[in-house]
Amino acid sequence: MATIKDIAGQAGVSIATVSRVLNYDPTLSVSDETRKRILEIAQQLNYRTPRERNGSGSAHGAPKETRRIGLMNWYTDQEEMLDPYYLAIRLGIERECFKHQFELVKMYKHSTGEGIDWNGEAPDGIIAVGRFEQKDIDCFPANLDAVVFVDSSPDEEHYDSVVFDMRHAVRGALEYLTSLGHSRIGYIGGHNESYARTTRDERELAFGEWLQEHNLHESAFVYMGSNWYPEDGYQLMKSALESQACPTAFLVQNDSMAVGALRALHEAGVKVPEEMSIIGFNDIAMSAFMQPPLTTVKVHMEYIGETAVELIAERLLSKRDIAKKVVLPTKLIIRGSCAELKTP
Repeated sequence: MATIKDIAGQAGVSIATVSRVLNYDPTLSVSDETRKRILEIAQQLNYRTPRERNGSGSAHGAPKETRRIGLMNWYTDQEEMLDPYYLAIRLGIERECFKHQFELVKMYKHSTGEGIDWNGEAPDGIIAVGRFEQKDIDCFPANLDAVVFVDSSPDEEHYDSVVFDMRHAVRGALEYLTSLGHSRIGYIGGHNESYARTTRDERELAFGEWLQEHNLHESAFVYMGSNWYPEDGYQLMKSALESQACPTAFLVQNDSMAVGALRALHEAGVKVPEEMSIIGFNDIAMSAFMQPPLTTVKVHMEYIGETAVELIAERLLSKRDIAKKVVLPTKLIIRGSCAELKTP
């Protein structure tokens, strides 16, 4: 039987660090990469906490039936490390599954998108994180109702989902920039081409609607790449700066892309926020420590994962037939990357 010492040895960290990670100690200061490595090694070794081994919480000391929850990611491990958004969601899912004593197993979509690796027997429920569509649902077991979609809602009549109100968030950010005097506002984002299909982000769609409402051509100030990482934000901002009518402010699809955009502005000698205002999305940990600190839309990433587990636990316990869609709010965090537009 695996022990904390075994996990610590393989992870190259102390026993105390492993214990605090597995118990989701909120005061522990450890990198996301280290936390991920510890949790994955624990899963590979089939580690069980003392409470799980003793069957705590079950009647007459009998072992409690363990529910098997499949975690299906729409993105790759490499993509998760490049963009902390999905990593934070996964950590929230893992923490809440730990509280419910659910066995969490990773499942993978095939590269063609035509099948699923169930990693053993079919699970009792599935948490699907990312941009899933009807063709993906067709690969799920027909009799499996305990499915929660996170960050997408492809079938609201049958399956639970947890999403953010991105359209409201985009409008709030644009109204803030407009209040500062900006009228030429651009958008930097990515389509992320996965499984031979291109997905359009809801933030991009909401920005397009705003342009149309203001009688602006949809492609006028929109710069889109094939992905949403720092290097993409860097290249797209360089392209924007080369245009004759460059915007005075940008809404960037996520904070990771904003990191690259800020670097491009710095290299070009464009002062932020005096000459260019920037708003990101997600409020990742480094946002407050950028230069200047990044104004961003805060999305409660770990909470969305926790909410997904709560929904699937309720579904399994109550056998509820009616699907629920939970829409979580966002909040604009104002920092130093935005300023009032100075007219000549």
